Amino acid sequence: MDALEQARAEIDTVDAQLAALFERRMAAVLQVAEYKRAHGLPVYDAARETAVLEKAAARIQDPALRPYYKDHVQNLMDVAKQYEAVVLSQNRAAYQGVEGAFAHIALRALFPHAEAVSYPTWDEVFDAVERGDAARGVVPFENSHAGDVSAVLDLCYNHPALWVVDVYDLPISQNLLVLPGTKLDQIKSVYSHQQAIAQSETFLRQFGLPATAMANTAMAAKFVAESGDSSKAAIASVETAALYGLEVLVPSINTDGDNTTRFIVLSREKPTGGNRFSLLFTVDNKPGKLGEVIQIIGASGFNMESIKSRPMPHVPFEYYFYVELVGDPTADETAALLRELDRTCRTVRLLGVYTK
Repeated sequence: MDALEQARAEIDTVDAQLAALFERRMAAVLQVAEYKRAHGLPVYDAARETAVLEKAAARIQDPALRPYYKDHVQNLMDVAKQYEAVVLSQNRAAYQGVEGAFAHIALRALFPHAEAVSYPTWDEVFDAVERGDAARGVVPFENSHAGDVSAVLDLCYNHPALWVVDVYDLPISQNLLVLPGTKLDQIKSVYSHQQAIAQSETFLRQFGLPATAMANTAMAAKFVAESGDSSKAAIASVETAALYGLEVLVPSINTDGDNTTRFIVLSREKPTGGNRFSLLFTVDNKPGKLGEVIQIIGASGFNMESIKSRPMPHVPFEYYFYVELVGDPTADETAALLRELDRTCRTVRLLGVYTK
C-alpha cells in the first residue's frame, strides 16, 4: 500500500468513527429537542452556540486548523437545529385565529394530541408549514353556503412546495353570543367573520342588526367578552361561548341548516394514497383551450367533482384553474392523464391527494 492509499485508509477509519459519534451526538440532540418541547424553549440559543464554538476552538492544538474546525462544529450545530425543528414540528399543527375558532375546532378533531399553534393570518399558516415550524396546517377551503375561500386557493397556488393531504368537513352552527344576562333588544352591533355574517344575514336583517367583519368568529367572541359591553354580540360556535364566558342568546341563526365548512390539511410531505386528487393548471389564452382540457379529463374516465377559476397574480385577465377529480391518484390512468395534461396545459401541478 502506497502513501496515498494509507492516507485514504486512515480517512476511512476516522470517518467510520465519526459516523458513530455523529449518531451519538444526534441522540443527545433529540433529548435536547424533547426538553425544549416540554419547556417551551426555542430551537436557537445564541449564547449556547457561542460557548460551544469557543470550546471547540480551544480543543484544537494546531492554530492553522482552528478556523476549519470551528466551521465544522458550526455545520454540526446547523444540522442539529434543523433536526430539532423537525422534532419540535412533528407534533405541531398550525391554524389561523384564536382558540375556539372553527379552524381550531377542526384541528382538534383531526389532530387531538397535537400542539395547536395559532397564527394571525392564513399566509402565516402557509409560511409556518413551509418553513417546518409546523408539520401540518389546517385552513378553511370552502363553505356549503358562502362558497370557496378564494384567498386560500390563491395561497395554494402561490406555495408550490406544499401539498393538500387531507380534508375535513365541519358542520357549522352559528350562534348569537352575548355577555351573560343580555337581552336581544339590548344589542346594537354584531361582530363576526364575513362568512358567518353572510350565513346569518336573514336573522340579522330580521332584527335590523348591523354587523362588522373581523378576522374570525373566535376573535369576535373574544372582542365582545373583553369589551364588557352588553350592546355588542358575536356570531360564533357554542365551543367559543364556553371559552370566553359568553352565553348563547339565540342558537343556530345561520340561514342554511346544512351549513358545512370544508377544511384542508397542508403538509410539506407528498401524500401517497386516497380516492380524490386535485390539480392546478393554466392554459394559453386561446379559444377552446379550457374545453380541450375538460375533454381530456372526461375521456380519461375521471369524474370531475369541482372546477374553479381564479385570476392569476400580477397577470391581468389571465386565470388559473383548480379541479378535483375522483379516482386513484397512484393508478396508471392518473399518470397517463398527467402526461396528457402536461402536453396540453401551459402549466399543471398535482396539488393534493386525500380521501373523502
